[in-house]
This record gives sequence, structure tokens and C-alpha cells, in this order.
Amino acid sequence: MNSTLKIFVYPHQKDDPFASALLPAAGDPGGNYASESYFKKSIFKSHFITKDPNQAHLFFLPFSVAALRNDRRVGVGGIKGFVKGYVSRISREYPFWNRSGGADHFYVCCYSVGRSATETAVEVKLNAVQVVCSSSYFLPGYIAHKDTSVPQIWPRHGEPPRRSPENRTTLAFYAGALNSRIRKDLVGIWENDEEISVHRSRLKTPYAEALLGSKFCIHAKGYEVNTARIGDAIYYGCVPVILADFYDLPFADTLNWESFSVVVATAEMRRLKEILKGISHGEYVRMQRNVVKVQGHFRWHKFPVDFDAFHMVLYELWLRRSVLRLSSYH
Repeated sequence: MNSTLKIFVYPHQKDDPFASALLPAAGDPGGNYASESYFKKSIFKSHFITKDPNQAHLFFLPFSVAALRNDRRVGVGGIKGFVKGYVSRISREYPFWNRSGGADHFYVCCYSVGRSATETAVEVKLNAVQVVCSSSYFLPGYIAHKDTSVPQIWPRHGEPPRRSPENRTTLAFYAGALNSRIRKDLVGIWENDEEISVHRSRLKTPYAEALLGSKFCIHAKGYEVNTARIGDAIYYGCVPVILADFYDLPFADTLNWESFSVVVATAEMRRLKEILKGISHGEYVRMQRNVVKVQGHFRWHKFPVDFDAFHMVLYELWLRRSVLRLSSYH
């Protein structure tokens, strides 16, 4: 992939009325939805870009849902119309969408409102690859196996901190807003437990010590199935425990999640301690070491680094690229 994959990005000028949504944003990305901005910045700096669309394996639709949401001309209610109009525009100006029906096109979105971005652009929803954080099978806009999941990752600088398995004294940790039934059930069941540390709101102090001091860190579905907690756990060397049913985990086609995480069906929440304590010390140490091994896959950089989050997303796309080369490509 690294030497072969070529991607054509639909070009836009700085004086385009919607340049803020179509070109990389200035400054460093931040917050829960930074992955969307980091990907766009990375691809424009990478060697995967080709200016010759006839050499491209994939075509990138560079609109930013996060930017469109904050644009007063568009807003949440106008995103669907913008996406439909954008695809109509490129299909008139270029031949590439029409010859494949959009099957070799993709867009990236980490913002929650992106789940409805393609409601009126049915051909995008059905054909194009959607690289999204909200990769739940319950979402009508997400199609498993065609689409793929990108993790929410907070921007962090420097190497991840280290804490040995022997010095992690809390069995499991969770803190966050109670904005879903799963989170409410989790707190209701385990709030007063002496070994599982759960909190009914966000901590007022930094999470770092709690994450470093815990063997397992719980990801429980909130308003959306995706949160930054999986990335947080991995950064701090804490084995993720995932309480979210029917959810495509990030990079699921590439990484063996069973080797560094624990997936627990929400129906088994009352057995959480039994399940975690049933993992032997040796098995836990192996899993924790594997968490450290995959940390590099869950990091963004100003300039792409081999095997980082940017390259992992591209590899998922590489696996989905069309095997049919139309004669009109040549």
C-alpha cells in the first residue's frame, strides 16, 4: 500500500466560498473530533496524493462535517443539502463519480451529526466508503463491511506515560456523563464497589492518574457509540473494556482486538467483575503489553508517521478499494 496507493482529492481554491470546509483548517486540531481534521491535514502532506485522477485508486471528498456544522450558512440542518449539492457538482464537473457510482470515493467524519449527512444523498450512503467515528450497526447511515471506523483520539504530544501492571491497583475505572441507559446501568450496579471505580459524572481532576492506576478502563456507550475513552485507555496503557453492542471497533480489519481489550456484552454487565477477575495475571500482563504495542496506531502526527492512525485509516481504505479497473481509467 505504502508504495502503490494513490488518492485524488477534488481540488478547491482558497477563494472558494466554502474553503473552510473543503481545505485543511489552520492551526492544530483539538477536542473530541480532532481525528477528522488530522486526517485531512495528513493526507495533504502525504505522498499518497496524485494530481492525475486516472492513476487514482480512490477519490477523497474533502468536505468537513464539523466545519459545516459551525458555518452559519449551513449549520446542522443544512449539512444534508450541502453534501447532496456537493456530489451533484463534482459529478457534473468530473467523470469519476459517475463511472463508479461513487464506489471508489470516500469521506471522513468524526462529528456526531455526520450520521445524517448522507440522508438525502442516497448514492453516497449506499456506495461511497464512509470513514466515521459513529460506526454503530443501529445507525441507518452506516453500512458494515463497506464503511469503516476511525477512532476519536485527543491530540497529545510526547511519548505515552508508563506504569507497570504490578503498580496498577484499581481493577477497573469509569467516569463520564450519564447520557445513556448503559452508563446509568453501569453506575447503578457498580457505583459502591470497592474494586471497580465508577463515577456518575466527569472527574473534576485530571483523568491521567485514574487511567494509569487501573488495570482495565471501561468504554460504555453514551449518546453515541463512539467516545475518546478507548484512545485514552490505550494512551495510558490501560486495557480497554468495551461495553457497546453492534459496534465496529476502529481498525477492526487490521488489529486483533481480543489480544489487547475485553469486549463485554451489555447484557453481561452484572458479571463484569467476574469476567475481569477471571482473567489470570499472566493473561492480563500479556494484554497490557499488547496495549503498549498498539499505542502507535492510535496517534496522529503533524506529519504522517508509518503505522500511525493516518496510515491505519488508509490501510482500511486500501482493503476496500475496488478490484475492478474500468477501461476508462487508462
